Amino acid sequence: MSLRFLDQVRTAISRINPNEIRQSAERPVRVLMLGSSSAFYAQLEDFLAPADVSREKRMEVARTLSRAGDADPDGRYHLIVAESGSTIPAGWDLNKDAFIFDPAHPNRLVHNVIENFDEATLPLARLFPPFRQAAIHKTIHTVSKENALFSILTALPNVIPSLAELPWMVGEFASDTAVLTTNQIRMAFLLAAASDREVGFREQRSEIGSIVAGAWGWRAAARELVGKIPFGGGIIPKAAIAYAGTYVVGLSLERIYRIGYGLTRAERSEAYDAALAKGKDVAAGLLDKVRRK
Repeated sequence: MSLRFLDQVRTAISRINPNEIRQSAERPVRVLMLGSSSAFYAQLEDFLAPADVSREKRMEVARTLSRAGDADPDGRYHLIVAESGSTIPAGWDLNKDAFIFDPAHPNRLVHNVIENFDEATLPLARLFPPFRQAAIHKTIHTVSKENALFSILTALPNVIPSLAELPWMVGEFASDTAVLTTNQIRMAFLLAAASDREVGFREQRSEIGSIVAGAWGWRAAARELVGKIPFGGGIIPKAAIAYAGTYVVGLSLERIYRIGYGLTRAERSEAYDAALAKGKDVAAGLLDKVRRK
């Protein structure tokens, strides 16, 4: 592995601030529950804090939730979760910051909130276990898509990626591989935060080491595969590989934070093939948008 590459990664990751990610995940989120019966409130509370969560976590969740009858009239709430048929208060918008909970289909609440209330994705995932998987998979897809877009922008002539398009970008001094690797490390912090794990360079040192070591392998694979993948010339294969490599890293990190170990070699290979096919479609869509600008 090139010492120059390691120096670039070291310089690039010094610009990532895991404290900001930790603070974002720990940001207080107050939820106002609107229902017509104590049974509804109990169902919602049991869904948000399942029986297997710790007593400490259950108490933290309880401090976050307020029933309508017990709500502080002067308190500030970030989110409303209501029973179907409830009147949404003025100033709140359904499916924007107010959402319906159906006890018969509880996961609809999760997907609706994650898709439409992006600003609270991290704190909701950290607080409420049912939100965790959806938030994590959205984060993995988002970061993988960012890396695919970076690969497209750096492959096109006369196009310089900007902070407006890629706010996480660490600077023009780094090689493409170093930039993509750094964004994967940022993803490790995001996934740790969403998984209610400690976040920091020391806390994620093992994951960072694995990502950096794996980056050289992805680079070699990209060089070999670009000439073999039959779709879209050189730009789309490069972007699809960036997407797939990042996606597999994310899946392995998710498993580490959930059960303590990552994907096996066979699982990585299978996941990579599936992500590469999806990455082709993602890259084609991104390239079309870039060319239409």
